[in-house]
Amino acid sequence: MKKNTLKRIISLVAAAIMLLTLAACGSKNDAPADGKTFKVGICNYVDDASLNQIVDNITARLNAIGQAQGVTFDIAYDNCNADATVMNQIISNFIVDQVDLMVGVATPVAMAMQAATEDTGIPVIFAAVSDPIDAGLVESLEAPGANITGTSDYLDTDAILDLIFAADPDADTIGLLYDPGQDSSTTPINNAKAYLAAKGVKCVERTGTTTDEVMLAVNALINDQVDAIFTPTDNTIMTAELSIYETLAKAGIPHYTGADSFALNGAFLGYGVDYTNLGVETANMIAEILLNGAEPATLSVKTFDNGTATVNTETCRQLGLDFETIRSTFAPLCTKVQSIVTADSFDDLN
Repeated sequence: MKKNTLKRIISLVAAAIMLLTLAACGSKNDAPADGKTFKVGICNYVDDASLNQIVDNITARLNAIGQAQGVTFDIAYDNCNADATVMNQIISNFIVDQVDLMVGVATPVAMAMQAATEDTGIPVIFAAVSDPIDAGLVESLEAPGANITGTSDYLDTDAILDLIFAADPDADTIGLLYDPGQDSSTTPINNAKAYLAAKGVKCVERTGTTTDEVMLAVNALINDQVDAIFTPTDNTIMTAELSIYETLAKAGIPHYTGADSFALNGAFLGYGVDYTNLGVETANMIAEILLNGAEPATLSVKTFDNGTATVNTETCRQLGLDFETIRSTFAPLCTKVQSIVTADSFDDLN
């Protein structure tokens, strides 16, 4: 073999080895998540059964994804307990700590995170925002348009009111109980008023911004002799439910609400999304952004089937109603009718 030929072969082999080495390095860089730690800051709006359920399932799902993908999600969690000053401080701390992504549980937190991160480039995922378009968080559900997207627990108000009249066709006065400061209540309350007006049924509005005010509002609704009460996914009323459900049951007034956590805390019925699934899907969106490079601006908001009715069997009995009769009455109007008993948290049922 000639010397020049030998040199050429050696050069070709060396070049091939270099290309293979570069390809191997490139493959490793193409999987930047391997062994990496991602900082995720989660702020919950209030200590609430449904919202806590969401946080628990976000955390559990991220841990499972981390183990499967060989990454670590370093989760910093805090609860502002509906205090705007505390909420803003938590968000500021997340920014200082240079989290890779923020999660805002409930509309007020999501709005505060959006405002605080506009110039930072930090992506934000919201969870349990009933109307992200009306809240100004996204341009549309399909194309959010900025650094924020997430999961919505949009409430089908008409579907809940249909249940009221299925159980009591002669109901002629419906109470609307809510906190006027809750963004999640605005649209469904307006929808409820329109529905009742079209049906020719009287509605009475009573509001409260604290548990004490909610208790006074409930007593007023009892004096108003309402046949049933509707509350959307309102965190203030949800927090107060354990303080009001017995009063309503003794008065013979069923409380129809926009989440299963109300029923967990004593309300006659909670209707809405599966918050366990909502938490899991929120975590999947987090992983889609951090692991797969998805952009919040183009990652569609996730919505859910609102067809599950959860009936508190203890309250049902106190109201003088038979659960099996209620189940068969509601079944044609729901994806599923399930039962629950009163407890402080979902964990207490296990």
